[in-house]
Amino acid sequence: MLITISGPPGCGKSTNAAALADALDYDHVSGGDIFRALADERGLSLAEFNELAETDDQIDRDLDQQLRETARTRDDLVLESRLSGWMAGEYADLKIWLDAPLEIRAERIAERETKSVADALAETEEREASETARYREYYGIDFDDHSIYDLAVNTARWGEDETLDLLLAAVEAYDPSADEGSTPVEGVTYEF
Repeated sequence: MLITISGPPGCGKSTNAAALADALDYDHVSGGDIFRALADERGLSLAEFNELAETDDQIDRDLDQQLRETARTRDDLVLESRLSGWMAGEYADLKIWLDAPLEIRAERIAERETKSVADALAETEEREASETARYREYYGIDFDDHSIYDLAVNTARWGEDETLDLLLAAVEAYDPSADEGSTPVEGVTYEF
């Protein structure tokens, strides 16, 4: 199976994708890992590459192209990034959306990055607005449209173990022979 895990910053994508992949004995590919590899290819630090990405749209496109190609060619994989469900499209067996209220996500980000919650909240709001506009401009994706996902989970409602239990239950209950069809990913322009 190819499973995607998507969602906004601070929702628990990386934590849950890694745990799910481990529980299923699948590989885990993270958009963040691809981003770091692209930075290495260009001989840039992450900070330098992040700065460059703000002005060079090809960086986003290179990352998204790698996500799309990974989805097309791999199996027994958990693919995780903000856009993995959209980029995997028709190749994904299950597309999962994780989320939590903005204030909770800001608290998680503040703790993870050792900054104030107010700073994390402001940065997250700014980042989300910027990314939402870019995704729409690049590919015609409405990031707020969650209709392509098979399962949506508010990670603020359950702890890490319980969230993993929910995800595993969905994966284990999935029977391809009973599947009447996933929601098609339509209107996306995969131009990299």
